[in-house]
Amino acid sequence: MAKELECPVDFISVNENKVRLTALNVFILAVLYLFFPNLYIPAFLTADFFLRGFNFGKYSLLNQLSDKEVKWFKVSAKPIDQAPKRFAAKIGFIFAVAIILLHVFKFDTSARVVAGILTLFAFLESFLGFCAGCHVYTLLNRTKAALRFE
Repeated sequence: MAKELECPVDFISVNENKVRLTALNVFILAVLYLFFPNLYIPAFLTADFFLRGFNFGKYSLLNQLSDKEVKWFKVSAKPIDQAPKRFAAKIGFIFAVAIILLHVFKFDTSARVVAGILTLFAFLESFLGFCAGCHVYTLLNRTKAALRFE
């Protein structure tokens, strides 16, 4: 079995630097949640991940903020396919919903662990350009393929 990553593709380009700024904003919000657990933070992230993951990105406040940051800081455009980023936003949506449920049902440590993982993924994307979503996508595809042959 090849060790290469399999990423979704839809041949629509987005600015990778803008995506990384959005990830930086997610990172900041997730860190805030870790230090000041407040239900409004994962609720906001849930809505924002939903909008970005399910093709309503123009309504995402974090996308709009990143647009402004790109202009303010004169960040250059670096085209990249949007499909892996949309997939990662869907994974972020699942994480944010999990944080809400764990928080509401008073599983505070578990909520912080999930928020910590989200923080790590956002850090990797924003600071290193490492897309954890592609690794998850590859793992899911290989798992599905393995289950079909058993």
